[in-house]
Order: sequence, then C-alpha cells, then structure tokens
Amino acid sequence: MNLLHLANTGDLEKLRPLVAAFHAHMGIEQSDEAREAALMPLLEGLPLGVAYLIGPRKAPVGYIVISFGYSVELGGIDAFIDEFYIREKVRSRGMGSEVLMTLLPALRDHGVKALHLEVDRTDERAQRLYKRAGFEPRAGYMLMTRTR
Repeated sequence: MNLLHLANTGDLEKLRPLVAAFHAHMGIEQSDEAREAALMPLLEGLPLGVAYLIGPRKAPVGYIVISFGYSVELGGIDAFIDEFYIREKVRSRGMGSEVLMTLLPALRDHGVKALHLEVDRTDERAQRLYKRAGFEPRAGYMLMTRTR
C-alpha cells in the first residue's frame, strides 16, 4: 500500500477534519473558513507547497503539509514540514517513521536539498521520532518568527 497520496481539491472533505483535529490538539485557533482558504491553494497545485494524505486515500489517518523555499547556503530548494498529524488511535505503529522515510527520498528526487521542521521543546516523543528519521538541531541556529 502506498502510504502517501498527494492531496488535491477532491480531498478537501477528507483533509478538513484531520487538520481541524491537529489544530485542536495543538491549541491553534482558526476558523473553518480560514483553514480552508489556507489549504485550497495547496490542493489546487500552488508550487510553493504540497499536502499529502497519510494511509488509505479513501480513509486517511493523517496528513503532512510541506512548504518549499530556497537556500543558497544549503545549495538549492529547501522544504519545511509545516504540519504533520496522525490520528492518536493509530500512532505508535511506525507510520510516522515510515512517512518521513518515504517522504525524504521523494523530495530529494525533486531537487530538495534540505528538509526542516519545528518541534515543541517539551515533546520528547516527537523529538525521538524526528531523530530516528535523521533530523538534528542545527548548531548555533534558532527559529525566529515575525507574523506582523
């Protein structure tokens, strides 16, 4: 079974409850309308990012959103895992690791030189998952954000 399926506009109804569940879990407050407005460009083929359904396409158990950028330092296209969610009832079965191990080579085949992510400093379980998949903190760097 193919674990990752590139999401398109026909997948919005499957993706919507997964994203809402992730946002609720993370305490992200966003209206359904704002969430859909953010997802639709990706589902319509915006070249700056992609969304994948995880699990069976007809009944996905999760999703991952990747945004693309460019880094001179890292030698070309880089990508950022924006959101990654697997339903709680199916976690701890190796699916997260499999997603990351499948995703990385696929992105490399499309020219991605580096894949970044942000993880809660207190979420040791997630940190272990990402370390198993080869992610490490960048020495001397810290993610900083400005929204306004």
